[in-house]
Amino acid sequence: MTSARSLTRSAPSTVQATIISSSLLTVQTPGRGFTDLTAEVAKFIRDVHARDGALTLFIRHTSASLTIQENADPSVLVDLTTALSRLAPENAPWTHDTEGPDDMPAHVKTMLTQTSLHVPVLDGVLALGTWQAIYLIEHRARPHRREIVLQFIGNNQ
Repeated sequence: MTSARSLTRSAPSTVQATIISSSLLTVQTPGRGFTDLTAEVAKFIRDVHARDGALTLFIRHTSASLTIQENADPSVLVDLTTALSRLAPENAPWTHDTEGPDDMPAHVKTMLTQTSLHVPVLDGVLALGTWQAIYLIEHRARPHRREIVLQFIGNNQ
C-alpha cells in the first residue's frame, strides 16, 4: 500500500485549446536504426508558438515506428535494436517475403513498438524527461523516406 506522503501532485492547470497546428516531417533514414527527431520536433513547437497543450506524432508507415527512449548512452539503442532483432528475426520462416527477408520482421517490430506518440507541451517546451528523446525507428535494412505527421493542439498565448 502506498502512503499519502509518498505521492505529490501539482495543482491542476487548465487551458483553452485555441489552435491546431499541423506539419508533415519527412525523414530520409540511413537504413535500420534510430533517428533522433527531438530537435526538429522542438523546432516545430517553437515555430507554431505553442504554449500549453499536446503534441501528437504519427508515422505513416507499417515498417518503421516511433518511440521515446534514453538519449544519454548510445548503447541503449544498440541493445534495443538487438532485442527487436531477436523478437522478429529475418531468418524465421515468414510467409510474407515479397519485399525481402527484412519486410515481415519490420512489420512485427512496428506492431511491437508504436506508430504514434503523445507528448505534453508545457510553457512552450516538450515535457520530456531529462534523458528522453523522440526517435524514428527504421526497421528495414535499406534507406527509406518516412513521413511523420506532427500536430499540436493547445494554446499559443
